[in-house]
Amino acid sequence: MTISYTLEVANARFGGFSKLLFRWRGSIYKLLYKELLVFFSLYILLNLIYRFALSEPQKKVFEEVANYCNENTKLIPLIFVLGFYVNLIIKRWWEQYTSIPLPDQLMCVVSSTVHGGDERGRLLRRTLIRYANLSSVLILRSVSVRVLKRFPTMEHIVEAGFMTPEELNKFESLSSDFNKYWIPCVWFTNLAAQARRDGRVRDDIALKLLIDELNKYRAKCSLLFHYDWISVPLVYTQVVTIAVYSFFATCLMGRQLLLPSAQQNKNLTLDAYVPIFTLLEFFFYFGWLKVAEQIVNPFGEDDDDFETNRLIDRNLQVSFLSVDDMYQNLPPMGKDKYWDEQSALPPYTVATVADNMKPLFMGSTFDMRIEVDSEQSQQVAATPNLPRARTPMLSRFLSSAASPAVGMKNLKGLGVRSHLVRFRGDGFPSPNTNTRYSDLDPDGRIDEEETTEDERESRASEPPTPKVVSRSPRRLEASEKQKKMEQPRTANILITVDEPSEEKAEDEDAEC
Repeated sequence: MTISYTLEVANARFGGFSKLLFRWRGSIYKLLYKELLVFFSLYILLNLIYRFALSEPQKKVFEEVANYCNENTKLIPLIFVLGFYVNLIIKRWWEQYTSIPLPDQLMCVVSSTVHGGDERGRLLRRTLIRYANLSSVLILRSVSVRVLKRFPTMEHIVEAGFMTPEELNKFESLSSDFNKYWIPCVWFTNLAAQARRDGRVRDDIALKLLIDELNKYRAKCSLLFHYDWISVPLVYTQVVTIAVYSFFATCLMGRQLLLPSAQQNKNLTLDAYVPIFTLLEFFFYFGWLKVAEQIVNPFGEDDDDFETNRLIDRNLQVSFLSVDDMYQNLPPMGKDKYWDEQSALPPYTVATVADNMKPLFMGSTFDMRIEVDSEQSQQVAATPNLPRARTPMLSRFLSSAASPAVGMKNLKGLGVRSHLVRFRGDGFPSPNTNTRYSDLDPDGRIDEEETTEDERESRASEPPTPKVVSRSPRRLEASEKQKKMEQPRTANILITVDEPSEEKAEDEDAEC
């Protein structure tokens, strides 16, 4: 029977795991005490021979052999080999448990798709789910020692009610050299197709759903069979076993407590007779191997092996209840307790009412407090309606692939107003249809122009936005070379740079 201690470790407390150390059933002491007694007995026997049965020259040879073994035990990669092996075995152990077929999904589909309240409909549903349980019993009988002891022959399965004598004759008449656990699944599909022809299964969609659930159930039976067939490679198990046994066989000589005069560390004068730390090392490493040995095949009769017989009993009982007694046996519908309430709040007991007093989690920034700044909290219009910033002239260090220039003053939110810079051909519309473009000269310069009369009218029609007081920069005169480059060309990338006039700057100063 599987040893469960989940309730005892439900709450973490001081010494919570200490109580588990005194259990015997399912414990490491039960698995390991024989090997530990053998190792300790051999160790004490060698130590007594060394101390009382050998002459002085023989003791010298014994001590040299002990030192040699102790220095070379580190060459055995015990932790590396054993750790990977146990990790593989534990993963495989859990996957085998999840591969045990359970009829819960299949019985719900059978109960909802195979109709008929008469005896014929009841017989169909019970037979279908019995075939599914028969398939699981046959596969578990092939892999589990406990199930095989419960059903040693096929006649025992007939007596248990999983199979009728006629079905047994049909089963045995089909000759096959392989495991025949799949035969009841085929009977299931043929019977489901017959129920569809008789109208017990209303449509093809319901029949497909029924067959799909059966295939999932059969796939788990097949996977369980293959887990039993394909074991962990024998060479891996042999390597791990040889590594553990050879390591501790070497420790029998290498970890001998020599006389103080023969010890390598002359400062150590303790003459101990019991190798406490060597015994602890044996307990941990050999216990690790015993864990893998116990769960490498969880379908045996160890303390922590799977309770397959209990699973068979449970599956048959709940599946018959689902497809027979519970078919169309619904409780009457009624208004729930919270019918007239806007929000449902189930009551608490006195022992759990304190949990209701704790604040609910509303988000990591829910309790964050921010100092409100009226200027920073003011809402502004979307980007196309924002005022344009004056962009300073860039020097010649820019490459031919020029990028929009923004001054550090503008990035900090100080000084002049923001300005949108767009590349021609990038698919971004200009915020102002009257904006003029000027070409870049080959060395990456940006020309600045005066604001035209059309731009003044366009800006006057825009909604008012907050203005920042700034001094009007000095207007730059365009050179003759720049004026020539202003002729429209289609090959270059164009950037808009606006320079307000002195009249506009004076109007802004007056408004401020």
